Parts: sequence; structure tokens; C-alpha cells
Amino acid sequence: MKVLVIGGGNMGLTYSEGMSQSPLLNKKKLMIHDKSEATILSLKENPLFDVYENLADCLPTADIIFLAVKPYHCEELMKEMKPQVNQDQLIVSLMAGVTIPYMQELLGIHKIIRTMPNLPAKVGKGVTSFTESKAVSRVEMLMVRNLLDTTGVSIHVIDESFIDKSTGISGSGPAYVFYFMQSMMEAAKKMGFSTNDGKLLVSTTFEGAIELFNQSDLTPSTWMDKVASKGGTTRAALDSMDKNNVEDLIKQAAFAAFDRAVELGKEHA
Repeated sequence: MKVLVIGGGNMGLTYSEGMSQSPLLNKKKLMIHDKSEATILSLKENPLFDVYENLADCLPTADIIFLAVKPYHCEELMKEMKPQVNQDQLIVSLMAGVTIPYMQELLGIHKIIRTMPNLPAKVGKGVTSFTESKAVSRVEMLMVRNLLDTTGVSIHVIDESFIDKSTGISGSGPAYVFYFMQSMMEAAKKMGFSTNDGKLLVSTTFEGAIELFNQSDLTPSTWMDKVASKGGTTRAALDSMDKNNVEDLIKQAAFAAFDRAVELGKEHA
């Protein structure tokens, strides 16, 4: 199988590095294309890839084509691709807000999978939601799922509306975690901890809490009750968050990201 990734930026490179190790490639090098001279030079230093400057030299021979460019480049790219693609090829989009019907119309082909990746894929801890057009076979879907799983885990969703919903939870989610971590680190600094000690306190606390959660069937609420005793320090913190409607604000933030994803989809529908 020949896999081509178009776009060698952060997300394209992340998925390329993961997928290059997949046995589905049958020891063939993953193909990657980019237009930036600086990016091309950097990619050529990586022995895992066959790097192409011209789309015509790689696109027609690819079996699965991953699109990892910014959404505002998609129309220009797909117009360039259209004369060179065929109905046997499978397109997998890593682009936010670009709908399957829009891609089908611009490319003139039917087999398209749309995904919502997230940043932790860079360290093999990503979660990628995906859904497919009717023309995609079960075998093709499973092959793509295996490729996506090289960067973490994947979740199949029933339709594109859940891709937008995934944006509000997992796609934008790492930023919510970083926001919370930054606030805690600033509190630690204000209390007198050094920057390094504050980072260690916060990052290790997050790692430990996540590990506890993953190794049990307990809900976050149950864990909070285990940590917080009546009249204690943790209860004081949680009461402060409740008083300031932190839970509602976090929900509103997730829905704000979801709503924006829907808006972007209407621009590329």
C-alpha cells in the first residue's frame, strides 16, 4: 500500500512519523508532499519518508491520501488535485471544518474519511475521531483506523456532526488542560514556589490524577469525593469553583469550540 501525506507541518509530520512505522505500508516509505522549500529540506533529512516537491510525481500512484493542510488552503489544493486523482483512491482529511460533501464536489471522487485529530498525537497519546462517506468499504475503514492508531487511539463516530462535537471536546481539549495547568502554576508561583517546582507539582499532579482515573471505573465526581473531606482544604477549593460556576464556564467553552466548528463547516459545505 502506498500512503501519501500532503502537508508537512505539525499535524502532517506527526501523523507521517506515526504511520511510517505501520506494517500496512509493507516496508514501503511513506510519501509526503509540501510546497515550502524549508519544510522540504527538513523532511528530506528524515530517512522514513520519500519527499516530493511536485504533486504530480506522487499523487497518481497513492492508494490513501491524507490531507494535512490549513483549511483555507483546501480549495486551491483540491482544484490542483482533481485532474490527478481517481475513484479507487481514498482521501483522509485531517483538516478542521471541511465537510465530506464539499471535498467530494471539489475532488470529483466519493471515498472520503473526515477526522478530528488532536495535539497529543505528537507523543503517541492522541485521540482521532473519524467518520466516512458511504463509498468507503469496511476494509478501507479498518485500514485507515490502523493508520490513525499509530498516533494513539481512534474513535469511529456515526456522522460528521460528531466530528464537530469532537472538536469541542478532544480537538480543542488539550488547550483547556493547558489553561488549567497555567493557572495552577501561576498560583504556585504566587505562593513562592520556583517556576521549575511549580511545573513539577502541577504536571505530576495531572499525570497522577489521570492514571488513577484510567485504572479504575470510578467517575471524576467519585474521585473528588474521595479527595475532599468535609471542612477540609480540597472541599474549600471545590466550593470556591462551584461558587464561581467554573463547571458551567468549562461547558460553555467546549460548546463555543463546537459552535465555531459548525460555522467553519458551513464555510466549506
